[in-house]
Amino acid sequence: MFEKVLIANRGEIALRIQRACRELGVKTVAVHSEADREAKYVKLADESVCIGPAPSGQSYLHIPAVISAAEVTDAEAIHPGYGFLSENADFAERVENSGFVFIGPRPETIRLMGDKVSAKDAMKKTGVPCVPGSDGALPDDPDEILKIAKKIGYPVIIKAAGGGGGRGMRVVHTEAALLTSVEMTSAEAQAAFGNPMVYMEKFLEQPRHIEIQVLADEHGNAVYLGERDCSMQRRHQKVLEEAPAPGVDRKRIATVGERCAEACRAIGYRGAGTFEFLYENGEFYFIEMNTRVQVEHPVTEQVTGIDIVQAQLRIASGEKMPFKQKDIHLRGHSIECRINAEDPHNFVPSPGRITGFHMPGGPGVRVDTHAYQNYMVPPNYDSMIGKLITYGDTREQAIARMRIALSEMVVEGIKTNIPLHIELMNDAAFHAGGTSIHYLENKLGIVSK
Repeated sequence: MFEKVLIANRGEIALRIQRACRELGVKTVAVHSEADREAKYVKLADESVCIGPAPSGQSYLHIPAVISAAEVTDAEAIHPGYGFLSENADFAERVENSGFVFIGPRPETIRLMGDKVSAKDAMKKTGVPCVPGSDGALPDDPDEILKIAKKIGYPVIIKAAGGGGGRGMRVVHTEAALLTSVEMTSAEAQAAFGNPMVYMEKFLEQPRHIEIQVLADEHGNAVYLGERDCSMQRRHQKVLEEAPAPGVDRKRIATVGERCAEACRAIGYRGAGTFEFLYENGEFYFIEMNTRVQVEHPVTEQVTGIDIVQAQLRIASGEKMPFKQKDIHLRGHSIECRINAEDPHNFVPSPGRITGFHMPGGPGVRVDTHAYQNYMVPPNYDSMIGKLITYGDTREQAIARMRIALSEMVVEGIKTNIPLHIELMNDAAFHAGGTSIHYLENKLGIVSK
């Protein structure tokens, strides 16, 4: 095991990684921007290094500053968390070329799975079910593009090969709108991701978003840790997640999960990862793989009893996973609500000082947050200030505990989306389970972009 790990992130995930390290007896280095100087995880770290001013481009995304911080503190490995540089293959390569261990997949694996066209090709070879679509990037010939769309069947969705986070995609319902949409999406992709390549897929009308968590070591072992339902989202951003997914056949999950584990072995995957699927009419359709720890990893930890962040550390240090697929059993149900500093009605960010702060407790309640009373929520980063997670023997118990926990939670001085979560815990469609990815937007009257 490493003696010292640098955490190249901020917020609740920085504290989460720090706690996993401390439990393993590993010293931590916290890097931070000037805006995060007073953060809880900075104070708790064994060492801290300021790597730049508040803008993330000059701090958390500034690769030379992160590498330098690792060098001056004699860290052995770097954990990227999620967001920022976590899926940047160039960063992973710089980390390894500088003599440090990147706690995540190899750079070539990140590149393979970061390009949605090459990722889909790799999945097809291992039998992972994919959405019907173009074979790779769309050609330049307009007639060929029209033929591909006709074969798939409208509506179709045009996606940027190098895109992510809900950006670089456009739904097309008619042939008349197709070529213009392809041209516009390609131009947006070039501007946003530096890659104009786009591809086409069948657009599913009312799918759910279900993802499968995997762990793989460099000794050829790979397992899947069940699934999560992340369908409650707005503008492609998840609001709450749960595990397991209600109403999905367990045998189907096992079949797809085994294929995901096999895909990990085939591409030489290392570390934690998540296969994201659209699910409709009993069928799974692969859309992308996240080559990092997910925001919603706690619900999987709750139902499996496996510490995913510690597993990342152990795998990166060269250890073999201590369990096989037959040892993985899902027990009970878990729900996670993302607590954001934002207006609960129009979702406008609400940075500022937290003047009152009380976190709930009781059986089956977990809170992952870096916030505290008198904490100043900076305006420079994502608005999430924490995650409220509940666990129960049944889904009904997990919902009941979440409803109680939300009623006890106090965050004053700023606006939060707690009222929205309270509303969802009392929503009949959510209680029934199986809502589509469009449900929340329809409920709130949001027109998705």
